[in-house]
Amino acid sequence: MRVHKLTFAALAVAAGFSLTACQSGDGASGQAGSSPAATASSASTGSSSGGSGQGGGATSTGKPAAGKPSAGNPSAGAASGGKGTAAGTGSAENGKGGKCRTDELTITALDNTIDGDPNGTVAVELKNRGSRECTLSGFAGVDLKTNAGSLSAQRTGEAGGPAVLKPGKTVGLGVTFPLNTSGGSGVRITGLVVTPPGETKSVTLAWPGAATLPVTDGSGSPVKVGPIGSAGQGE
Repeated sequence: MRVHKLTFAALAVAAGFSLTACQSGDGASGQAGSSPAATASSASTGSSSGGSGQGGGATSTGKPAAGKPSAGNPSAGAASGGKGTAAGTGSAENGKGGKCRTDELTITALDNTIDGDPNGTVAVELKNRGSRECTLSGFAGVDLKTNAGSLSAQRTGEAGGPAVLKPGKTVGLGVTFPLNTSGGSGVRITGLVVTPPGETKSVTLAWPGAATLPVTDGSGSPVKVGPIGSAGQGE
């Protein structure tokens, strides 16, 4: 009877070990099977969320950080300042002290010959009829129109400093020429062409001086023009 009890107890212990081993094997298998699935799901979710967040931020906003210039126009502030400076400079050049333009001047000519003088003189006056102050300096271009063709005056004298003309003010220059005392018909003068200094636009005036010039041998022009400010002082 004692032998049967010991055998039953041994069988019971063996059965207990067998049941425990089976339960332990099932748990390990469950953990091993579920872990890869959870890891893959987590990785997939993280990748999708991260890609969408980063891509959406760059595409939807496209804005630079506050206080930084735009990538498309990195120097917008400097360009604006440069334009402001350039506009100011242009205004100064076109304003006070700028060159007198032909269209801003009223140009007239009058006979200024002195009796007994061997040469005749014509004074050309340039009046500022504009609304701004302007300057004239150097020599004007002077040409006489004659029945024998155009005759350009030669410059004489030294050009002084610029003449500053306020609106309504006038400056003159002198044109001298030989008087025809030969008794012959000479060369008939039909007009006077004046081009202000530094300009290309000319003004044609009636000739106010003696009607003719003496015939010369053609060696140089007998007509002289003085600088701005030399009215009556062509020689």
